[in-house]
Amino acid sequence: MTPSQDVTPAPRTGAGSPSPVSLHGLLTHEPVVVTAGAELFAATLRAQAVRTEAVDWSPPMGEVTALDRVMADPRREGANQSAVARMLAAGAELVDVRPAREALGLAPDQFLHAGPPLAWERASGPMRGALIGAAVFEGLATTPEQAEAALAQGQISLDSCHHHGAVGPMAGVISPSMWMFELSDPVHGGRAFCSLNEGLGKVLRYGAYGPDVLARLRWMTDVLGPLLASAVRRHGPVDVKAILAAMLAMGDEGHNRNRAGTMMLLRELLGELIESPAPTADVAAAVRFVAANDHFFLNLSMPACKLATDAARDIPGSTVVVAMARNGTDFGIQVSGTGDQWFSGPAAVPDGLYLGGYGPSDANPDIGDSAITETAGIGGFAMASAPAIVRLVGGSVSDAIGATERMYEITVTENPAYQIPVLDFRGTPTGIDVTRVVRSRILPQINTGIAGKVAGTGQVGAGLVNPPAECFTAALDALAAAAPTWVEE
Repeated sequence: MTPSQDVTPAPRTGAGSPSPVSLHGLLTHEPVVVTAGAELFAATLRAQAVRTEAVDWSPPMGEVTALDRVMADPRREGANQSAVARMLAAGAELVDVRPAREALGLAPDQFLHAGPPLAWERASGPMRGALIGAAVFEGLATTPEQAEAALAQGQISLDSCHHHGAVGPMAGVISPSMWMFELSDPVHGGRAFCSLNEGLGKVLRYGAYGPDVLARLRWMTDVLGPLLASAVRRHGPVDVKAILAAMLAMGDEGHNRNRAGTMMLLRELLGELIESPAPTADVAAAVRFVAANDHFFLNLSMPACKLATDAARDIPGSTVVVAMARNGTDFGIQVSGTGDQWFSGPAAVPDGLYLGGYGPSDANPDIGDSAITETAGIGGFAMASAPAIVRLVGGSVSDAIGATERMYEITVTENPAYQIPVLDFRGTPTGIDVTRVVRSRILPQINTGIAGKVAGTGQVGAGLVNPPAECFTAALDALAAAAPTWVEE
């Protein structure tokens, strides 16, 4: 139909009567048929010289009644604006580096892991490998076999990192002796924690637990952690949010590419490290380790993003996603308006590039808390700012730009602090809205590493992945159940 055609509702003729529609103009202008779905219908019309206008439309995911109920919730718009306002206002400062037993109060037999809660019986290969390695590292077992038996018998308790204000990349295992970055939000008063980054390849977070992995963890506990703690305490708070903003303008996206962020962090702390009373050899080893590990800053961008999303939690009526996390078996999300409830579905295997002789058959389903970066609007949502990332995850520069542009369709706002130069410094898409995901059928884009499915393998590749749709339809149902009752007049 052309815009000039008059198709307006006529007045009601009586209670309960249908409203006749005026068709004035329908026969005096050339009709245009709007088509959606199957191309065959449009092609048939065009063959008969009928003007058509194709629209990209498909039915929403889940139950339409649930969507209607949530969309009609009078709290939703204001709640979402409040959620994203808090998310954008949140700050992130590195204020300390401490062992997990101090920072998180972990008992000797208490481990945390990435993703939604998970029992040993359902743990994937890399998750089992990381838990086994942590048990040997903590001295709770002397061999991998003893560690596996202790875990299977429930002698070591397991809980989600998110339940303790923490996040962990890949398997995300945190044990009491591991040193943690401690970040503070000076605006809302929140705290968030993350372990130190081990580097790539055969590392604990990818499920490897050989002697070299354990030796590196012990060095990080004995040397790197105390050195960083001393440097941060003498330096004072490090503005991690400011580094994130700068690195996005320098070709990083904050998830799989953190090269500029790592160098800026090292620049901040280098003077204090050099002036440390620790042995010169230890300082030199620490500086070389950080400088050679482009992913080191990831473990700061993650808790910075958690501070932002945690600030948006627990707002009644809000449909904004505040956590996305994977444990190698399940992919789960949490939503502002539904508290700490998890909505989960099966984690998918990422689509990407593989190392050496590895292939898709060697890959474990998606794993890690690092999707908190996408939840806060960077990572896969900011791929347009990091064109070099496409070499790591496959695809072209236009694919990276297209991925970011699609994310604007499912988010509430843009983050003026995190700007994308190639998009004329547009702010990153921020505040994933469950209703927009359901209505558009566009799922959040995540870029990620790929862990080998066999415990002990380590990293086998990197690629792209999406959450399962059922996370969002389940969240929508819960939001609908919590919405106030209403009656259409």
